[in-house]
Amino acid sequence: MEPRGLDSRVRIVWVLQGLISAVILSVIVAAIASFFVDGAGWIGAATFAVVGTLVVIHSILRYRIWTYEVREDALYLERGVLTRVRTVVPYVRIQHVDASRGPVERSLGLASSVVYTAGTRGADVTIPGLTSERADDLQERLKQLAILADGDDAV
Repeated sequence: MEPRGLDSRVRIVWVLQGLISAVILSVIVAAIASFFVDGAGWIGAATFAVVGTLVVIHSILRYRIWTYEVREDALYLERGVLTRVRTVVPYVRIQHVDASRGPVERSLGLASSVVYTAGTRGADVTIPGLTSERADDLQERLKQLAILADGDDAV
């Protein structure tokens, strides 16, 4: 299988999540600035403008870099804007796979696949921005590959 990218609608999810954080940060900055500067509302607005712009740029770059590939031996992921991360998940390490759909993802027809692996706490990888069908197919494919790699007791 060739490396696959994410559905382009995931950028909307990332931008919305980032803008919500930008609003919260802007309100906090404006509240703190109001103790030191009269009419500090513009500081909050400026903070939102800068952070919002960075969120949009980051979402576009993140989308361009994010790929995954289901190979014969393992699941390969590549992601990261400032720091590139390449992850290899051998099928024998897969414990189980979830297909997750949050409210924003559901409204856009998207889902995420979460692959839980044997290992330390937090040893899981998430593949966001999949269509619901693709997430379900990936879940089933990884399940089958894990069973083949480790016998009938896997997944």
